[in-house]
Amino acid sequence: MSNQDRVLKKEDIFKALYNRHNGNFVTLKNLPHPNSFKDMQRAIKRVKEAISLNEKIVLIGDYDVDGVTATTVIRELFEAIAYPLEWIIPNRFKDGYGISKKIIDRVEANLIITVDNGIAAVEAAEICQDRGIDLIITDHHTVPEVAPKAYAIVNQKQSSCGFEYKEICGAQIAWYFAAALSRELNAKLDTKELMGIVSIAIVADIMPLNGINRAMLLAGLEYLKRSNRAFIKALKNRGIVKNTLNSETIAFYIAPLLNSAGRLKEASLASDFLFSKSVDEAEIILNELISLNQERKEIERDITKEALKQVNPNDNIAIVWGRDWSEGVVGIVASKVAETYKIPAIVLSCKDGICKGSGRSWGDCNLYNLLDKSREYYLKFGGHKMAIGISFKEEKLPVIKSILNIEASKMCSKDYVDNTILGTLPFSEIDFDLLEILDKFEPYGEANPKPKFRAVVDILDSSDVGESKEHRRYRFKDDTGRMFSAIEFRSKKSHEKGDRATIIFTIGKNEYNGNIYINLYIEEIL
Repeated sequence: MSNQDRVLKKEDIFKALYNRHNGNFVTLKNLPHPNSFKDMQRAIKRVKEAISLNEKIVLIGDYDVDGVTATTVIRELFEAIAYPLEWIIPNRFKDGYGISKKIIDRVEANLIITVDNGIAAVEAAEICQDRGIDLIITDHHTVPEVAPKAYAIVNQKQSSCGFEYKEICGAQIAWYFAAALSRELNAKLDTKELMGIVSIAIVADIMPLNGINRAMLLAGLEYLKRSNRAFIKALKNRGIVKNTLNSETIAFYIAPLLNSAGRLKEASLASDFLFSKSVDEAEIILNELISLNQERKEIERDITKEALKQVNPNDNIAIVWGRDWSEGVVGIVASKVAETYKIPAIVLSCKDGICKGSGRSWGDCNLYNLLDKSREYYLKFGGHKMAIGISFKEEKLPVIKSILNIEASKMCSKDYVDNTILGTLPFSEIDFDLLEILDKFEPYGEANPKPKFRAVVDILDSSDVGESKEHRRYRFKDDTGRMFSAIEFRSKKSHEKGDRATIIFTIGKNEYNGNIYINLYIEEIL
């Protein structure tokens, strides 16, 4: 009997979720010490020296949510110590990713600090050396074979780094850096409150939600719920954030808003939003972010349609491209392509002989290791298991596609088993006690996916919902005689009233007029 056929009771679900964490639940009391990072003390000492000598310090961030939140954390630190800081988040279209010659040429600095970038910036590090600029790199991405020569590198993936947890995001490292420096300088920085900002990055950058990440996210969510920060008040005023703020609120509402700034305009807008000191200021920026996000959705929808047409379903990895597609949305499109075809996907925008793009993994495929097989053809390459960024000469596209398809056939199984489906769940087992069990193991996300269940049901009725009528609401009854409402987002509309079907679903709460209802969310109707 397969897992999916196993008939579940509530206690089975509790055991399965408990065992997923091996019974090991890290709390804030268990957080590793900042000094367990290689070069942390060296980096702190250099910043203290720069402050004592009144030297010029420049911060260079990144344009995604992780980079924006990391930038904001360091801005908060320097505000707390009342020391001037010049900060730059590169423009995706004009500057490209991370620290580069183009960025260095724009600043006069004695010390440059990076957050969420720099670990692959060998050339930029050499330029800093030549110009007498000390460079401190704080980054979480995979360390390449040839690492940059910097004054200090704070990165948990260095082989000689003693930090226990290897899968953390750039904002978490920035938080550790800020906490350590704040302690050294006796600054009045509320590092626990800043964990709320960091929690946004943990979700948005798809970090595994176990160990330290789960602990920091849980704490951060609690701080966000009761936060007096202007950006949270602005989000609440617009109804984007409610009292039930959780990881899904971040993933589906907050993160896309923050990302839209860097995808279409300037990511500094998103950092300014998080950094806002008044609700009026935050609401002005939020209005712009909402407008940008709507524009992003429209662009993304058009490119996704074109991208899906190119995919050969027999391929082991989808590699699609368009002439001058918006670089700001190719990562989102890659996620949709991967989800649709159940294979890793890379979506590229090609212009003036150069292809730039993003990739997203699927199943248990390590996308970074896969793309490393054709590294010699790339101009730039970086990322981690689940997501990568890449650029190369357009003429290399055929050979890259060929190599990656061959390697993906070896490294990325198409027979990936969805272990998030715990088994067959009778509707008679679905009640508020089960919701309480599911709540105990929040937050859900990467490495702690929301549990899915299987059921055989009769479809009592169905109807299209949403402005575009692309979603579908159902009412189901299973063999226990119980009925539940359910919604399927982006419905394929292949099932109608009177059909008998197998559904794959998750369970959630729906609040309406002060009452809480149990709702089913359809993943697939078979």
